[in-house]
Amino acid sequence: MDWFKRKKGISSGEKKAIPDGLWVKCNKCGEIIYRRELQKRMYVCPKCEYHFRVTSKEYIDYYFDANSFEEFAQNIKPVDPLKFKDKKKYSDRLKEAQKKTGLNDAVVTGDARINGMPIVAAVMDFSFIGGSMGSVVGEKISRAIDRAREKRVPLIIVTASGGARMMEGAISLMQLAKTSAKLAQLSEAGIPYIAILTDPTTGGTTASFAMLGDIHIAEPGALIGFAGQRVIKQTIGQDLPEGFQTAEFVLEHGFVDMIVHRHEMHRTLARLLKILWYAEMPLPANSNNGNGSAEKASLDKATINKLK
Repeated sequence: MDWFKRKKGISSGEKKAIPDGLWVKCNKCGEIIYRRELQKRMYVCPKCEYHFRVTSKEYIDYYFDANSFEEFAQNIKPVDPLKFKDKKKYSDRLKEAQKKTGLNDAVVTGDARINGMPIVAAVMDFSFIGGSMGSVVGEKISRAIDRAREKRVPLIIVTASGGARMMEGAISLMQLAKTSAKLAQLSEAGIPYIAILTDPTTGGTTASFAMLGDIHIAEPGALIGFAGQRVIKQTIGQDLPEGFQTAEFVLEHGFVDMIVHRHEMHRTLARLLKILWYAEMPLPANSNNGNGSAEKASLDKATINKLK
């Protein structure tokens, strides 16, 4: 029976190579997802809605109007003032991170628009040395705050950080005071600041500008806190509650105003900007309150609940 005999040339005995990264495993539910499908869904799991960490470029694409982002202060680069070295030189870490990410440091700043409404934005990138805040991050965020105050447009900062950058020592810690002082000036000028907290937002970033907004929005499931859970547990000598430091836990305890799905963030930001600052501009077509009339320029609890 010839059909049972394998003919020569059918198989070389070699397995076909599958390109790296073609499939992605969800960190929460374990679902195996086709990468292109995940990209279409803004890196949100189609099964459990887990929000994957994404880069600053992707946040810019997701949250702001297409092609509206115009970067400024992009040429500021970090230095190694302490000549710091642990397992490797800090200067080498910087070069590796810059080559890997294409960024000069862990934050990108620019002018942008949301539904045509002008804003100033700062977007952090966790892939650059854990989004750690050094002198350049502090300087660029300070310049973004100054720019928002000078142009009299709202400020939006997207946070993704492990905290202060230890390789810069006290210079890094001074950025907490620097950015906090700048935000106080923005508040005195009466200009709104919206903080978007993504996974993770921890350490010195949480202890400064991340928690000084007029409105705090978190992505679902984001880790938000100051010290790590292990350190806290060892300090207080008690087990921590379930879900501790998740966005949901933080919302329940009053540290953020709302949790917003990544797919809904652009629309929610547009409505908030309308309420907080651009009350005289026509509402977007999908932002009417149900009867075609414009929403009131006030931010009470009922309004926040509608925006969730």
